[in-house]
Amino acid sequence: MEPLAPGMRRVGKVMRRMPGASIANASDKEIERNSGASAPEFFASILQGSRPAGVLREDRMAGETPIRVYRRGGATASATVSVGRPRPLIVYFHGGGFVYGDLRGGDWICGTVAQQLDAVVVSVGYRLAPKHPFPAGVDDCFAATIWAVANAGELGADPARVGVMGESAGGNLAAVVALIARNDGGPAIHHQALLYPVTGASDTESRRTNRDALILTGADMKRFDELYAGDRSDWRVSPLLATSFAGLPPAIIEGAGHDPLHDDGALYAEALLRAGVRVELKDYPAMPHGFLNFPRFARDARPAIAAVVASQRAALAGV
Repeated sequence: MEPLAPGMRRVGKVMRRMPGASIANASDKEIERNSGASAPEFFASILQGSRPAGVLREDRMAGETPIRVYRRGGATASATVSVGRPRPLIVYFHGGGFVYGDLRGGDWICGTVAQQLDAVVVSVGYRLAPKHPFPAGVDDCFAATIWAVANAGELGADPARVGVMGESAGGNLAAVVALIARNDGGPAIHHQALLYPVTGASDTESRRTNRDALILTGADMKRFDELYAGDRSDWRVSPLLATSFAGLPPAIIEGAGHDPLHDDGALYAEALLRAGVRVELKDYPAMPHGFLNFPRFARDARPAIAAVVASQRAALAGV
């Protein structure tokens, strides 16, 4: 195995010493206090980066679900495009084990996609466990996707060029939303970007090898599972258990070598390929779980997001 990159090793060690860093060791009160809590902006901008210059953001509501809209240039984030074809629409779901995470955490990822792809990106603030366990998050994400497509014209986006994107737990939700949309006859989704997703694999080599990894441990994953769903037999919790993968949109799946979830993504890619779905599998062997959230420290964060944008552009250009 390639050694963990020095920048992420330093970040991981710092995070491991922070109070409440490991959910496996957190009390119920600590989990309740930290669920959905935002880091101070100064700290978040250093650790997680910020949206690029020239990208606007606007906080709105999709029904009862908070969303954050990102787009490049213009007077407001909701302004329509006056010249040329409307922008692609990307719906994004943040990570955090279905328990943690918020809209702020996706600023760099969403802002970069909005800038480089020239897309409208809608980030979804879905309800979190343990207060709102499965299927609340799935319901919110699918409903927000329907809302975004229905309101694409006002957002300056093209309802015919839609992709979903998510990392970690959000990668799970993106995969599940794509499956539900296929099963229910829409909305039509033409691309899925799944960044180190949790897909429901069990006793894999990466889960064994990386059970004590920095950023995410096997014990953390067990606790996240307990808080979110408990029973992993439903395919909406474990999309690897879906009965069919035929007819799903093309995908890019990115994995990290020092991540217990590395094989979750690889196995999902194999399932899609067997069903005839076009898949690009990108591996970053020196990275830990969550590395795209640390663009100032993870040497592969920028190449990884560039690969996502290239895959989205290729899939959505011809729609």
